[in-house]
Amino acid sequence: MNTLDRRTSDHLARLEAETIWILREFYRHASKPCMLWSIGKDSTALLWMVRKAFFGRVPFPVVQLETHMELDEVYQFRDMLIADWSLDFVAQICPPESEVDQTLPPATRAAARKTAGLRDLLREGYDAVLVGIRRDEQAMRAKERVFSPRRIDGTWDVREQPPEFWNFFATSVPDGAHLRVHPLLSWTELDIWEYTRAENIPYVPLYLAQNGKRYRSLGEKNITVPIDSDAASLDEIIEELRATRIPERAGRTMDHESESSFERLRAGGYM
Repeated sequence: MNTLDRRTSDHLARLEAETIWILREFYRHASKPCMLWSIGKDSTALLWMVRKAFFGRVPFPVVQLETHMELDEVYQFRDMLIADWSLDFVAQICPPESEVDQTLPPATRAAARKTAGLRDLLREGYDAVLVGIRRDEQAMRAKERVFSPRRIDGTWDVREQPPEFWNFFATSVPDGAHLRVHPLLSWTELDIWEYTRAENIPYVPLYLAQNGKRYRSLGEKNITVPIDSDAASLDEIIEELRATRIPERAGRTMDHESESSFERLRAGGYM
């Protein structure tokens, strides 16, 4: 192992240890926890670490916010892991687009279905929700906390978030509300792929290039497009990420509609 490989391995080991500690704190303080699983690279890597944290099992429901608009390969991958990892899987059906805020731009309105689906899920009494987002994905997510108290409807105000100095987290669940817990905030896209390669974690094959295109971020098929890329293996994805200046969400159409679209979604409870 060369110096760079050793440094990368140590870095990933520190990130994994921190994440597993957060996962156990999440589970210890919640009375009815669940995990949101988008079936993408981040939440699947997080699910892998949940299994490490709890000795090969996932001790809470794993929820997909179901719009029936995922790509076929995503559904195939989902069904395979549900069986292979013995997941307690819940498909939370999201309301139709006609029931969300009609003032949002079209692609953002489609994405908002998941916000409404999550709000319905919370009515089932879940008091802590595990989410696999990262700070480097998008500017609004950079403002998140690891343990984020949310109002009962899932909305939040960044100015009301508790400070998290020296890894001191506000882990108590507010009365009548819930905690949104984000164990991957300190990870980067490159970290996720290097960890996926090191741990041999399964992933949706759409991330690999075919005919000069690949999905860098997996969303619903009506609001996500592949990017130009020749990265057809994990090694090539990692090398591409070390050089590219193209943002990770370049293939998410809602990110190109207006500057405030994502901010409006997040303020309303989006993941």
